[in-house]
Amino acid sequence: MATVPSPCINWCDINPENGFCRGCYRTLTEIADWSKLSNPEKLEVWANLKMRKPPTSE
Repeated sequence: MATVPSPCINWCDINPENGFCRGCYRTLTEIADWSKLSNPEKLEVWANLKMRKPPTSE
């Protein structure tokens, strides 16, 4: 199985209001631990990102 890709978009800025990166919506812990996580754990982080990302206004 291939490694799950990182959601990083190279815009690293932690929002002090919720603790999520404004670029990828991970926490500092998730960012720091990414290389140590198993593929199922990475997929779980990806699933959480969808809930953390604010809706886009169109």
